[in-house]
Amino acid sequence: MKVLSLIPPMTQLNTPYPSTAYLTGFLRSRGVDAVQEDLALALVLSFFTPEGLREIHAQALSMPEENRSASVNFFLDYFPTYQSTISPVITFLQGRDSTLSHRINSRTFLPEGPRFSSLDTFDEEEVGDSLSWAFGALGSQDRARHLATLYLNDLSDVLRDAVDERFEFVRYAESLASSQPTFTPLADALNAEPTLMDMHLQSLTNQAIEHHQPSLVLLSVPFPGAMYAALRIAQVIKSAYPEIKIALGGGYVSTELRELSEPRIFDFVDFITLDSGERPLLALLDHLAGKRSVERLVRTFIRNTKNQVQYLNWQEPDISFEEVGTATWDGLPLDSYLSLLDMLNPMHRLWSDGRWNKLTVAHGCYWKKCSFCDVSLDYISRYETASASLLVDRIEQIIAETGQTGFHFVDEAAPPKILKALAEELIRRQVVISWWGNIRFEKTFTPELAELLAQSGCIAMSGGLEVASDRLLNLMKKGVSVEQVAQVTKGFSDAGILVHAYLMYGFPTQTVQETVDALEYVRQLFENGCIQSGFFHRFICTVHSPVGLNPQEYGIELVPLPEITFAKNDVSFIDPTGVDHDLLGQGLRKALYNYMHGVGFDIKAQSWFDGLGITIPKTTVPKNFIENALYQ
Repeated sequence: MKVLSLIPPMTQLNTPYPSTAYLTGFLRSRGVDAVQEDLALALVLSFFTPEGLREIHAQALSMPEENRSASVNFFLDYFPTYQSTISPVITFLQGRDSTLSHRINSRTFLPEGPRFSSLDTFDEEEVGDSLSWAFGALGSQDRARHLATLYLNDLSDVLRDAVDERFEFVRYAESLASSQPTFTPLADALNAEPTLMDMHLQSLTNQAIEHHQPSLVLLSVPFPGAMYAALRIAQVIKSAYPEIKIALGGGYVSTELRELSEPRIFDFVDFITLDSGERPLLALLDHLAGKRSVERLVRTFIRNTKNQVQYLNWQEPDISFEEVGTATWDGLPLDSYLSLLDMLNPMHRLWSDGRWNKLTVAHGCYWKKCSFCDVSLDYISRYETASASLLVDRIEQIIAETGQTGFHFVDEAAPPKILKALAEELIRRQVVISWWGNIRFEKTFTPELAELLAQSGCIAMSGGLEVASDRLLNLMKKGVSVEQVAQVTKGFSDAGILVHAYLMYGFPTQTVQETVDALEYVRQLFENGCIQSGFFHRFICTVHSPVGLNPQEYGIELVPLPEITFAKNDVSFIDPTGVDHDLLGQGLRKALYNYMHGVGFDIKAQSWFDGLGITIPKTTVPKNFIENALYQ
């Protein structure tokens, strides 16, 4: 039996989403004929050609003039230039023609549409020309990559406005799937007349099936923004190749479809599996080979003979983390991914620039207490580790296969003990890699450990500061304090490791005062060189988190959900403070944008909220709080 794992649009363009690499490596370790394809990358590349742009051009011309956006009009005006430059730009972003950077940097080679206005958002009195500030005199490759990324972003806007209004890089038709109580929005979209985007995806799906001739297709859906395309792929397969079985799984499925009772989705797929896929897949393969009855499937939804959704969960132990095998990228076009640079921040660029081998250091989270996190689900709650020796064996095997030494450790929170052992093993075996990952900013990460990690190849760390407020950090059960975060992040920065802070606003009972104070802490962390990057996330309550499970403990009341037969995850709540966090978010994002570019530190925290029509108190945080925490 041949198994084909597919990455549906959209995920990332710079590196493959790792789920199919994990599953393909595992299945091969068990003797299964397993292959993989990235249809997310293939779909985008199918449009970013002279012929693809010609199709977009025809679609745009067919639109009524009054319905054309500024992006579409600019594309039509400069179509010949777009058509002549698209192939060289794609080749450049794939790392195959570095000398093109000089022409791109001339600012006369590429058409510069609406997205290029971002180059004018800097205060010229403070930083001067933004490109010179960011890249200096010799950073020609990065400067050109940034300009080429703006060029692709313009084309992405044209795809959205002229071809498929649901399209975005990374997120595609996300609203059709995210926390949708019924399957109807997806069903209606899948039954609608296919767009040009759908027809491209149909062609790519047929090519993949004809090439591999699989018996079983696995569709990995990590995010809501990949669900629509996954079902479009399934629709094509069911229509043209009804004998092929299709299984659906992944992060979105395991998070949002746990209470599935909607049978219509099984018009598209045959099986839906939850949580880690290894054990359910082995059971499914046995079943399809006639070696196991349907009743002995593991963590799998089916539609039974009564047209009802049935959940089957034969009790068998999961495959241990040490036995899942080594991920393989064999079959994925590693030289075709696009290294993008969309934000002028050295840490933030890591998510979109460069092809990283994604690897997990440990399964689950060793802390698993944070009240905003899905700690009740398997991907957090089941914590398992592997030896440092085995991890380095996997790293060496991946380097031998891909020829690339960049690694992104994608753990929820990589454990310090394992990272220390891993660093020592890398150094002992003289394995040279560059790596980055996500951690908790806990006190175990001493300056000495930061130095060791840097010596082993660590270039960056991200971690959750969330709301920089000791009261709220305690309520979150984060297990850290603002003072401790300052000391840990400074240790990393002093070791030459870039630091990104995940920030949060709108947590239950968070006041306006706490929001302003949190921003002041963040300002001081940037100013004192503790962090170099950050991102403010709006708190969302999920049904699987401690807040969603026990809202009374956090002083809130959940808004009753409608009857749910499909996706269930986000849940609204009533906060007695009545703060308009969405409005405050505008000021938070504006301040953070400036801090990440090294400006605005002399502006008072409350001033970032001017013009929002609300009264903002002054911060109560001493202006030298972080400095004192570092040097006391």
